[in-house]
Amino acid sequence: MTTDERRIDTPHGEARMVVRRARGAVATLLLSHGAGGGIDSRDLVALGDDLPRNGVTVVLLEQPWKVAGRKVATPPATLDAGLVAAANKLKTRTPLVVGGRSAGARSAARCAKQLGASGCLALAFPLHPPGKPEKSRLDELRGARVPTLVVQGERDTFGRPEEFPTDLDLAVVPAADHGFKVPARSGVTEAEAMAIIVESTLEWILREVTGTGTGTGT
Repeated sequence: MTTDERRIDTPHGEARMVVRRARGAVATLLLSHGAGGGIDSRDLVALGDDLPRNGVTVVLLEQPWKVAGRKVATPPATLDAGLVAAANKLKTRTPLVVGGRSAGARSAARCAKQLGASGCLALAFPLHPPGKPEKSRLDELRGARVPTLVVQGERDTFGRPEEFPTDLDLAVVPAADHGFKVPARSGVTEAEAMAIIVESTLEWILREVTGTGTGTGT
């Protein structure tokens, strides 16, 4: 595995890409962060550390608003523009999976089809604002129109696993909240929670995207 970092221009400023390149990669996973954090979130770090050892190149995209040091994310259309610019820079020869956490997951779902992605990974998808299930974003998720995996914390107030339709591919992280944080009293460690995210993602990519079988773990 090798790591390199580059800056790219987007219509809304400079973005940063951290590329964790796998040897003999079978797929490339492009991930963007949420509206309240960056590419140092625990789930993105875990995927970036572990998937390249299993043949999946991971590209972590830091959106221009975060690179510029702002504390509040810019509008959704600007996030989509950043994701599209990053995907166009990659020119990967392996199947492309686009994804992200929270706002990044929404952006991936909106852009997957136009980018020709082979799959969409939705981490902590914000199905609705907390306490407002009537304001569903399910149509946005289904709008990806490519194979999609949702990875959701059991206690996510933006959408608990049981609120998602049963026909979706869904991996549940026990006791985890929207940030995939697990309470000490839950009996689930953070390492175990991250392992669920990594292993579920790897198995799904190999099964649904590359068709090469199931993963062997990390």
